[in-house]
Amino acid sequence: MSLLHIAIMVTGAFAAGAINSVAGGGTLITFPLLIWLGLDPKIANATSTVALWPGLFGGLFGYRKELENSSALLLRLGLTSVIGGAIGAWLLIWTPSPTFARLVPFLILFATILFMAQGSINRWLRLQPIMAEPKASWWLGAIVFQFFSSIYGGYFGAGNGILMLAAMGLLGIHEIHRANGIKNFLGICINSIAVLSFALTDLVDWSDALLMAGGALLGGYFGASMAVRVGQIWVRRGIVAIGFVIFFV
Repeated sequence: MSLLHIAIMVTGAFAAGAINSVAGGGTLITFPLLIWLGLDPKIANATSTVALWPGLFGGLFGYRKELENSSALLLRLGLTSVIGGAIGAWLLIWTPSPTFARLVPFLILFATILFMAQGSINRWLRLQPIMAEPKASWWLGAIVFQFFSSIYGGYFGAGNGILMLAAMGLLGIHEIHRANGIKNFLGICINSIAVLSFALTDLVDWSDALLMAGGALLGGYFGASMAVRVGQIWVRRGIVAIGFVIFFV
């Protein structure tokens, strides 16, 4: 592996980590980067998932206070996420590489549209009424929604956080910080089982994954200072532009 290769990997992962800490959507950087560097799309997807996985724990730690009194919700949706994530990961494992390669542009387009809609979804979440105890029908709706969201997360994952925020809305969770904390926990549930599945089936390029993991952690740490200098709106516009360029190219 050349020094240029290493520099590109670490820089891209650093940017992805910073973007995730500012607005989310770092997969739209790491996944195309790995393909550009010559990895098979399936391996690139699995490697990107592994590389960005450690950053979820930092986000969960940051929102730990907002997760108080959420044990029932975390248990129900967490178990749902593990099951859905496992199904999604194994769907990816059994998808032939040529088929997945043909799906990639459309998956990226879908993720980009979700990313564009994040602001609207966040505003919608804030407008939901507070419910002391969600009804059984709301629990059922949230579990079903999260199940299919988790399948997508285990299969590809880019933009899945937006889907999970929508699931929070089904339960009437209007506090955006609490919703983000729950989203991070569910993301850990999904990606942990996906990482395990990918590791057991040799879909991960571990040298690239470890390099990117280090860069992503550093990027997440410095993400706040980048947000002050650049502003979230410009970061988000850049991610959307990248997503559309990848789709049309």
